[in-house]
Amino acid sequence: MSVPAGPPLDLHCGDCLDLLPRLVADRGGPFDHIIADPPYENIHHAHHARRAITRTDGRPSPRGVAYSGIDDIRCPAAAAMVSASRGWVAVFCLAEGVRPWHDALVAAGGRWHGTMAWVKPDAAPMFAGTGPARGFECIALAWAGAGRRRWNGGGGRGVLTCLTAKGGAVPGTKPLPLMQALVDLFTRRGEAICDPFMGSGTTGVAAMEAGRGFTGIEIDAQTFLGADARLARARRAPALPLRPRPVQAAMDLS
Repeated sequence: MSVPAGPPLDLHCGDCLDLLPRLVADRGGPFDHIIADPPYENIHHAHHARRAITRTDGRPSPRGVAYSGIDDIRCPAAAAMVSASRGWVAVFCLAEGVRPWHDALVAAGGRWHGTMAWVKPDAAPMFAGTGPARGFECIALAWAGAGRRRWNGGGGRGVLTCLTAKGGAVPGTKPLPLMQALVDLFTRRGEAICDPFMGSGTTGVAAMEAGRGFTGIEIDAQTFLGADARLARARRAPALPLRPRPVQAAMDLS
């Protein structure tokens, strides 16, 4: 895709395991950072692939995601992302996925940092009423570069509270304010971000608005076309001087 102005934007439809090494070779070195929202763990996909889940109000639950979980490709994906970054590798996952991502990222040569939490005040309830619903997601963090880790959050805590995205083009679409916050916290103006599991392109929108270059990879052709059109519109849109931010957790030290 070719666009006339603004930060570099480069979109690819295909398998990130094949494309990431080639893109790194073509650009002459790694990206500055990887921010990725891959499929979640198989247990999540198996749960949502059921034909229907009984709700307490008697109505059938919505159909869930139609693609496979990350378990079978987690290790090669982690290796590809660590090799393709000279800075952060930030990966969305469930709580159940934190340990597997830790092991995969460390085995690939990344330096484990820890986990952030995205708290979702409007998360969907447990329609069956059999227990508490999932009210947060995790972001696994590893440093793939040399030297000291850096971010723009000072001593801030790794907890972001943000409403979910409604009516996303693909299941699990992240809200733009959340991705804007992550881009601001972990990257600097002029740096290059890669999302090898681009989905609807929300990370790319946040990157372009903040003056970062963006490379996106999406394996599903229909999803890719939607992201391509969305990012083209975002490139043409005027920048907004003010935008809402997720709330970072605070502690009363008085």
